[in-house]
Parts: sequence; C-alpha cells; structure tokens
Amino acid sequence: MLRIVPSIFSLLQIQNYVKSRYRYRTLCSVVLQPDRASTCSESVSKPMLEQHQHSGMDPSLYTAPPEVRGMTCLDKEVFSQTVIVPALRVPKEVLNKLVKSLKKVALQRPGIRRVVEVEGSDDDRLLLLDPASVSSPGSFSDAEAEALQSFGIPQELQRYELRLTYDNLKSEEVLRAVLPEGQDVTSGFSRVGHIAHMNLREHQLPYRNLIGQVIMDKNPGVTCVVNKTNTIDSAYRNFKMEVMAGEENMVAKVRENGVTYEFDFSRVYWNPRLSTEHERVVALLKRGDTVLDVFAGVGPFAIPAARRGCTVLANDLNPESHRWLQHNCKLNKVERKVTTFNLDGRAFIHGPLKQQLPVMMKGTACVHVVMNLPALALEFLDAFRGLLDQGLSCDVNLPQVHCYGFSKEDDPQKDVVERASASLGFSLEGLCSVHLVRNVAPNKEMMCVSFTIPKEVLFSRESTQTEAIEEPAPKRQRCEATTN
Repeated sequence: MLRIVPSIFSLLQIQNYVKSRYRYRTLCSVVLQPDRASTCSESVSKPMLEQHQHSGMDPSLYTAPPEVRGMTCLDKEVFSQTVIVPALRVPKEVLNKLVKSLKKVALQRPGIRRVVEVEGSDDDRLLLLDPASVSSPGSFSDAEAEALQSFGIPQELQRYELRLTYDNLKSEEVLRAVLPEGQDVTSGFSRVGHIAHMNLREHQLPYRNLIGQVIMDKNPGVTCVVNKTNTIDSAYRNFKMEVMAGEENMVAKVRENGVTYEFDFSRVYWNPRLSTEHERVVALLKRGDTVLDVFAGVGPFAIPAARRGCTVLANDLNPESHRWLQHNCKLNKVERKVTTFNLDGRAFIHGPLKQQLPVMMKGTACVHVVMNLPALALEFLDAFRGLLDQGLSCDVNLPQVHCYGFSKEDDPQKDVVERASASLGFSLEGLCSVHLVRNVAPNKEMMCVSFTIPKEVLFSRESTQTEAIEEPAPKRQRCEATTN
C-alpha cells in the first residue's frame, strides 16, 4: 500500500499539470507547433473556448454572419465561415481503433472529413472533435480517457481552423440564421414520396421559397416542397397547397408496410403518420374475413387486407381517391379481391353494405367495418340503427366496427365512447375498446373505438331517416402540425 499511494499521487499531479497547461494555452492563445494544425487569431479562438468555461454553455459550432438575417432569396456563398474546432493529434497506426472509442465526441458534419493530415508529418493525423461535446481535456468520459491512455495519447487539445460552407450546415442552422431572431424555426415536414409537405406559420410565410429550397437541398430525394393552407375547404377532405420549391409534380409513389401506392397528393388524403395504425388493424384480420371500408381513400386499409386474403368492399366519395384506389388495387394485383364504390359513406352503408351484410353474417369468418374519417365518422354510426330486418337476428355473426374520431376533451377515451353511444342510440360502456392512435395537436387526440355492433342496434325497429344521404358539409379545421 505504501508503494501504491505515491504512484497515484504522481498520476494526479500529472493530470492537474496537463489541465493547467491547457488552460494557460487557451487563455493566452499560445501558437501551436509548426508541424501541427494552423492557428487562428485570439479574437476567434478565445470566445469559443472561454464560453464553456465561464458560462457552462456548450459552444456553438456555427454562428451565422449577420448578412444572412432576413434573407428571402437563398445566397449560399454568404453562409461560408471559418470556425475553430478542437482536435487530437493521433498516430496513424492507432487511428482507426481510437475513432471507434471516440465516436460519440468526434465531429460529425455533412461533407466534412473528421480526420485530416498534419502539415509536415506523415505519421500523425488530426481527429476533429465536436466542440459541443469537448471543450477541455476534462470533457472526455472515463471510458474515453481510458482509451486515450491505453494508446498513449495525451489529453491535449489542439485548435483547428475549419471552413464551413452552406453544404456543411444543417437545415435548422440555416433557417435559424435567416428567420427573425427569437421566432420559431420550422424545419420539420412529412415526406410523401418525393414531396415534403410543411405547415408554415404566419411569420415564416415571407421566407417560404427559401425554406423550401433549404429543405430540398438538405434531404436527398426530395424534389418538391409544398406548404398546406390552414383549412380544409373541400368536401373531399384534401388540403389546398402551394409549391414552395422544386417541380410541380404532385403524383407521389410511396411504400408502406410492404405495399406500393401511387396518387396525386394534391387531390387525395394521405398521412404517412398513420402507417402504424394501418398495420395494427390489418394484423387483426384473418384469411377469409370480410372488410367493409366505408372511407377507403387510396386503399391503406383495403389493399393490405386483400393481400392478407380478405374479401374487401372499399368506398370513397372523392372521385380522385376512388380512381387511385382502383389503380393501386391493380398495382398490387388485388383487383379481384376488392370491389370499389364511389359513394357517400351513408349511401354505401344503406346500399352495398346493407345488401351484402346478411350473407356475410351467416358465415363463420369475421366481418370488419373500418370507418376512418376521424372528423365525422362517429356521426355516421347512426346509419346502422335498424339497418337489417329483424327476421335475420338469430344466430348471426355480428360485424366488428373500427371507428375513428378526434377528441379535444380532457378524457378523450370517455368522449369518443359517449359520442359513439349517442350515435348508435345504445350504450357501449364496457362493450368496446379504445385505442389512442396519435396526438394530432396540443389537446387534440385521434382515437379508434372498436366494438361489435349490438343486435339491439342493427335489428332495431327504429331506423335513421335522412332526407339527403350525403356526408355533412366540411368543417373548417386547423391543419395537423408536422414535425421530424
């Protein structure tokens, strides 16, 4: 023990010496050795390193030139700037192994090599580090410090001049530099094939063309960027949109859960955030089941169901959705398993569904009714009241309904159950399950309520009569918020 203590003390002394030496070099801007990386002036290097020491804040790699603030027409050259990043001098023979140990703190930046040559030396290289992670020798974790020690590399940081251009910047950095200071920066979008679609806020609209160009530049494969307006004013539930950048080709091709879809994104409804929900419901189906899709869109429920071996009746009011639904059935070679209709939802329930349901219910396979129009679907449940003749009510295989709805209530589960019960004229309390699909916006949830249609509803003497069998006039709705 007496032999160990002095050696530990010596190591602590050495560590303290290295740290103090580094602080001295930092504060005094000591010039590096000629065979090491070139240096920057004190006015550039000190703020970057002292900021972390005195304020505890992570130093920023990129601070935009003031000339870019307020830019509405993209000028990429203005974004170029020289910055200082920390670096380690590493022998070539251990470089690859060391990079694996320091991958969390190594510089990772589009188009930037994190390993650079050392002027005047063929044996060593400089490993560039992320200044947000490393600003002093003490920034390394225990595991990283141990790796450095095992390779005999001192924890001594060097300063390296790095030229950053527009191509090396992230979209958030570009937009944060351009948009008014202190205001929200939106770089999030939803991608549909080659199309990126965004929901810009009022203060971002003057910069929409620049924002569109940046999104297109920073996301390979995106050749069109659109902005949705904030209301749905079409009976077919599709948003108006404007092209912010790129080609005006709205016909997208997407692949979801192994199925390929094609459609005109400007004329139909498609939400890539619902892929998990599509998969969840389709997983409930078995070969031989029947699926009645009341608001089918371009087929995200209908086509996977047909591929699973189900017989499908799929309906949509929008003629464009109906056309692309038929196209996608052929594209995925399930046109013989899917019968399509271009009707109002209520007309579909009182027509084709009512006509074929009695035969379906006499079999042993399950019958599923999917109603994915969350703004209105719960209001359509009254169409099932007294739908069938009471003489068919014995020993039947009652259909299962999966109905979607939005809720802004504190208890969205209770809310959708009460609304579904009111439409049916029968309490579903304890007779249904409710699934949270997704958070659409603050205080707005998308829910799915699933239940077996009660005999008391389907064979009730009370039927719902409507003068005009039409979907209700569209409501003005806020566009769903989009994020990465």
